[in-house]
Amino acid sequence: MSRLIPDMPNPSRGGAPVGHLAELPDVERGAVLFLRKWCSGEAARTTIALDFARVFGAAHGSDLTMALDDLMHLMLCQARRPLMHHADGCTCLGGDESAFAQMVAAAASGDAEDATLFALTLIAGPAVPRTIVLAEQLGLAYADIFSPLPRRFGFAAPRRH
Repeated sequence: MSRLIPDMPNPSRGGAPVGHLAELPDVERGAVLFLRKWCSGEAARTTIALDFARVFGAAHGSDLTMALDDLMHLMLCQARRPLMHHADGCTCLGGDESAFAQMVAAAASGDAEDATLFALTLIAGPAVPRTIVLAEQLGLAYADIFSPLPRRFGFAAPRRH
């Protein structure tokens, strides 16, 4: 007799497509793109570090690289179950990727309560406060990178309707 509820969480559940990457606002899309790139391996992580340094300068770029490394280690080591993501270049958006993107966007916009709720779907409770701090730092950087008129130049990004 098969059981309807497995003993262990289904690790593939978080990879189920829930949308398309192109439908996401800038910060959320940036969060997913950097998540996927970071998970692609060491060469991709080196490229991320070089890109951060090129865009933000050596010191701030290094801080962002460390923040991304720390965030990803928390996401992997404190995960409730394995974090699922789609491959670099995939146009789909997975469930875990969506929750991660929403967490980063909420943290970057100062909505700690929503950021915490999204984080709790992915990781264990004790890791949440540090995760939210890192997500905010990176979300603000993604807003600068992906917005048409980056905030670092004193322009506000246009709002989506």
